[in-house]
Amino acid sequence: MRGNNVLGIIFSSIGENFIRELTEQRTMASVPFGGRYRLIDFPLSNMVNSGINKVAVITKSNYQSLMNHLGSGKSWDLSRKRDGLFIFPPFGNSNKDFKSRISMLSAIINFIKNSKEEYVLLSDCNTICNIDFRKVLDEHVKNKADITLIYRKDVILKKVDTLTLNLRANKRVEEIKIQPKDVGTCNVYMNMSIINKDLLIHFISKCISENKCDYNRDVLIANVSNFRFFAYEFKGFSRDIMSLGSFFEANMLLMNNEIRNELFSRDVPIYTKVRDDMPTRYGESSNVKNSLIGNGCVIDGNVENSIIFKGVKIGKGTKVSNCIIMQDTSIGTDCKLSYIIADKDIKINNERILMGFRSYPVYISKASVV
Repeated sequence: MRGNNVLGIIFSSIGENFIRELTEQRTMASVPFGGRYRLIDFPLSNMVNSGINKVAVITKSNYQSLMNHLGSGKSWDLSRKRDGLFIFPPFGNSNKDFKSRISMLSAIINFIKNSKEEYVLLSDCNTICNIDFRKVLDEHVKNKADITLIYRKDVILKKVDTLTLNLRANKRVEEIKIQPKDVGTCNVYMNMSIINKDLLIHFISKCISENKCDYNRDVLIANVSNFRFFAYEFKGFSRDIMSLGSFFEANMLLMNNEIRNELFSRDVPIYTKVRDDMPTRYGESSNVKNSLIGNGCVIDGNVENSIIFKGVKIGKGTKVSNCIIMQDTSIGTDCKLSYIIADKDIKINNERILMGFRSYPVYISKASVV
């Protein structure tokens, strides 16, 4: 099946409460990741690589940085006369009401109805993976499914706000649980699904007429026995951003060469907005080990096991270890930083000592002076 028969819809703000520190001034979709990317780059690139050339991004609030990042969609080859990238800020709803998938989809119901595509791919932004949606669509059509839920086998260590799937031998979904009591290896729903467009319109209209707003409960769980729900297992690398700790760990996993090569494959790349910078300059006193360094940096200190975004400056005598230092942050001389997440445009003065823990990294908010 060809991806041009699929309309992609990305929810840019779902899950913002998971990492309030990073989403106070931006959407979940525009949270920086991996030294040069934003979280939306992953679902958007996955769609484009799968041949989907019509993508709607639904926003709620604090979306200035998201719109600046996406622009016309040129970086993803979505700047087109027909189809391409569509950005939908809140319309017809107050921000108070514009917080669930149902209300967001209801706001663009006419856009969905007027789209020629037969299928709709729904995706959140807080899952990091590189997936071929064409394989999911092929399975969806083969099974004559009404909806196909993408899942992975994962270990749930404690109760979390997620869905798990009970499956038959043919991968048909028999039961969907939310916040399961059982812990251990489960079929974890990745908040990505392909659904027949007419059925999606039916679900939206029905929920709105009955004043229901929870997509997971009122659409998925409520209808699993009434329609043909199937599941597709994704076996590649993936991580969900569910907390500041999981954000830190997902970034640190990029130090693993195998994971990095799988996630950022040359054959199916993850695209992002390119900022033209000079190459990074390393001073005579610098020492860098096992780290990812963006362009345009000036490094005169020591960096180890860290992710350094574009335009960062690190002074002489400074030691940065196990840290995430975001764009255009300036760190003075003779500082010691360990297990720190430093947001954009921060100034850290000379001789500062900032220490966190792997289980509890310290976050420094955007544009702070420390």
